[in-house]
Amino acid sequence: MEKDSRIYVAGHRGFVGTAIIRKLKEKEYSNIIVRTRAELDLTEQAVVREFFEKNRPEFVFLAAAKVGGIGANIKYPVEFLMDNIQIQSNVIRCAFETGVKKLLFLGSSCIYPKNSIQPLKEEYLLSGYLEPTNEGYALAKIVGLKACEYYSKQYGTNYISVMPSNLYGPGDDFDPKNSHVLAALMRKMHEAMINNTPYVEVWGSGTQYREFTYIDDAANAIVYLMENYNGRDYVNVGTGEDISISNLAELIKELVGYKGTLVFDTSKPDGMCRKVLDVTRLHSLGWKHSAQLVEGIEKTYKWYLKNSPQP
Repeated sequence: MEKDSRIYVAGHRGFVGTAIIRKLKEKEYSNIIVRTRAELDLTEQAVVREFFEKNRPEFVFLAAAKVGGIGANIKYPVEFLMDNIQIQSNVIRCAFETGVKKLLFLGSSCIYPKNSIQPLKEEYLLSGYLEPTNEGYALAKIVGLKACEYYSKQYGTNYISVMPSNLYGPGDDFDPKNSHVLAALMRKMHEAMINNTPYVEVWGSGTQYREFTYIDDAANAIVYLMENYNGRDYVNVGTGEDISISNLAELIKELVGYKGTLVFDTSKPDGMCRKVLDVTRLHSLGWKHSAQLVEGIEKTYKWYLKNSPQP
């Protein structure tokens, strides 16, 4: 990408899209194209085609998606499947039809089989059954990365896909209905501390392991790959390090300053017992994360205190 290349960031108001914009501006890219959902409904193919024909972006970051935590995925599988397939299909098709030079598709680590060998290598895709609690979202993401792979094979396009681990950091969604585990725990602990609540419930047994990547690290990797990677194989983006949910909860409890008790609700699903990415391919391409988990959580909590409505 040249500094004045026309770069479209789909989903620029989302958690990842916002971070990508920050990184592009930091690197002095000057011709960034964005549209709000009200201005451009990515589920409407005719509208998307008109946008691409009029604006002719040269590079596309496809970060737009319907996202949510385990509760939302269980409750709304139709929307997580259909909305995301429509968004991805429309953007990828119209990018091809208007001659976009390069497209980066943002996938998710949830695409991997539930009982896959750990850490998760890229080649483990489609080697087993998906985790049922987020199957709809995972299927949509698999469709997106396969579409990029097939376009590149059949038509010689330069469409790449990245699979990030669980992301967290400033700008995360702390809504109790939609948030992912780290943000949800942080809000619960903070509100319990303010309200002197004697205990906080944590979904599941706490024995499941997850990997967490700081949002600015993820955006850095995404922009780096757009600038430097042109292969057809998709790339895991993460730290390659994981932590149990019980230890994560204890860490957040300490950093927030909550003195109550943690109660693990085993009636709620755990999801995959472990999910950590193999980042060998990413490291071989010259990129490695920099933010450590404690440091990242501290920065996230400071942002939360400053930007979220307090009880």
